[in-house]
Amino acid sequence: MMRNLIAAVDLGSNSFRLQVGRIVNDQIYPLDGLKESVRLAAGLSPEKKLDLESQQRGVTALQRFHERLHDFDAGAVRAVATNTLRVAKNAPEFLIRAEAALGFPIEVIAGREEARLIYVGVAHTLPDPHKQQLVVDIGGGSTEFVIGKSFEPILLESRYMGCVGYSLRFFPEGKVDKRSLKDAELAARRELQTIVGAYREVGWEEAVGSSGSAKALTEILEQNGFSHSGITRDGLERFRAELLRAGRIDALDLAGLKGDRLPVILGGFAIMSAIFKEFDIERMVFSEGALRLGVLYDLLGRYHHHDLRDATVSAFVRRYNVDLRQAQQVADTACYLLEQLEPAMADPEHPDRRFLRWAAMLHEIGISVAHSSYHKHSAYIVANADMPGFSRMDQGRLSRLVLSHRGKLERVASIDPVSVDWLLIACLRLAVVIHRARDARGVPPITMQREGRGFSVNTAAGWLQKLPLTAAALDEEQRQWMALGRGLYIRSLGGRNAAA
Repeated sequence: MMRNLIAAVDLGSNSFRLQVGRIVNDQIYPLDGLKESVRLAAGLSPEKKLDLESQQRGVTALQRFHERLHDFDAGAVRAVATNTLRVAKNAPEFLIRAEAALGFPIEVIAGREEARLIYVGVAHTLPDPHKQQLVVDIGGGSTEFVIGKSFEPILLESRYMGCVGYSLRFFPEGKVDKRSLKDAELAARRELQTIVGAYREVGWEEAVGSSGSAKALTEILEQNGFSHSGITRDGLERFRAELLRAGRIDALDLAGLKGDRLPVILGGFAIMSAIFKEFDIERMVFSEGALRLGVLYDLLGRYHHHDLRDATVSAFVRRYNVDLRQAQQVADTACYLLEQLEPAMADPEHPDRRFLRWAAMLHEIGISVAHSSYHKHSAYIVANADMPGFSRMDQGRLSRLVLSHRGKLERVASIDPVSVDWLLIACLRLAVVIHRARDARGVPPITMQREGRGFSVNTAAGWLQKLPLTAAALDEEQRQWMALGRGLYIRSLGGRNAAA
């Protein structure tokens, strides 16, 4: 990793941010940061499509980030996208342009994963992270809520309400009156009612706000004497009086109100006011820790081989009562075959090999739902469950691998013909076939290599004759690959060849 530098890119609904940090003794020291006010959520149409103007603002910002990151190693940069790109129907098209501009892959993360990363960032900035904290992060398109203690989240939630969306919806052209404030706060309180009971039951010792809206409100309240420290209930009420007196946000003359926050401060205020009322908060402190810092610490964990995704897969194996011996046996054989196809993937830390092992460990979790079509249940769980550490794209890829481990290959025929995932699928399917008997036969006496657009498998002489069930399953496997226009050739060394 170049010069022990790592970088996080946060494609938020209001701003795009870049944070560069240096690793020193397992700690991250921020070196450089860039912020671009993109207001991506403002370009989201009622049909949930991003307009061309907002897309171009995003691409231009990422091109600037690229200049700072162009000499970074691929593994030293992690870029994540949040709510607007979770909901935009044309997000895939935008992401193609965005990744080309940035020069690095971009992950769209789920709401609870965003909340987890926010908490990781905040916890590393708190003077006493061992207190039980309520962390609130009002973003441009969503608001995340976490209760955590000692760097571990206890409750995680994300709600589809943000300062950009609420400002556009309830305060068009920056106008504000009692009715619009009441409507905005009631809408936010309705979103909160489904979670507030559970959060109050768990409880917290301190409330913490992070990111732009909390920072802006803190600065306004403190610099105008509405609060001596942080955000307070009384301070919010004094700010409310000033808003109603002005009638328009651009007529407000208050210290601490910065130009880039003007278009979104009303929505942020309404959401924060609703949070104070529903959670019965008297005071909230501000933390500079945010999503981008959490991404950096998560990246640091992967750098030191403490990848949360491994822990998540292990937790799923336990939760769904997976036959651990069988899963490990399939995983070992699949990885053994993969390193024959691609020697570089013999490295246990190779990203593609790791996906193959995760898929093998999880391929039978659907049996807990029903044995019939269990691979479909497995794929559904992997695609839709909260999986800490995995982005939505990670889960989508993992789900496709799991779905393809048995049955009709035509279900995944849309995968790019040159994608490395075809190698992973071939190895996983063969490993599942070979270990169908669920005995302890271990890694089999076979070799595998590419042959044209397909694969060839060489078995020890007489090996398949002793395993008629496996031989029959391999015959069916050959037909599946033939249907896709790819060959699978089974050859017995010293014996008769079988081909399709």
